[in-house]
Amino acid sequence: MLKREKRRYLALKTVSEQPLDEWAVLDAVQASVHRLFGEYGASKANIKLIKGIPEKCQVVIRCSHTMLERVTAAIASTVEVDGKTVAIHVVGVSGTLKALSKKT
Repeated sequence: MLKREKRRYLALKTVSEQPLDEWAVLDAVQASVHRLFGEYGASKANIKLIKGIPEKCQVVIRCSHTMLERVTAAIASTVEVDGKTVAIHVVGVSGTLKALSKKT
């Protein structure tokens, strides 16, 4: 019998001179994971966009719990989104969205 895959939710804060689209941030993170860990690592990470919070400049993404450390390393190495210089910080990590909303 197959087990359900455990997930982790990450709240990311973007620091940029101009507001960024949450889909552009997701694409930049996925490209960074792909660049650092290849096709296999990117597929194992299973990164998905959950929601964007424009008033806080935050994005919530989901990834596999086994790839959490690698995804955070890829996020730290992301310096450009859509040709704009950006810094992306991990504000919080949790196993549920409810607990993540309490942390941020």
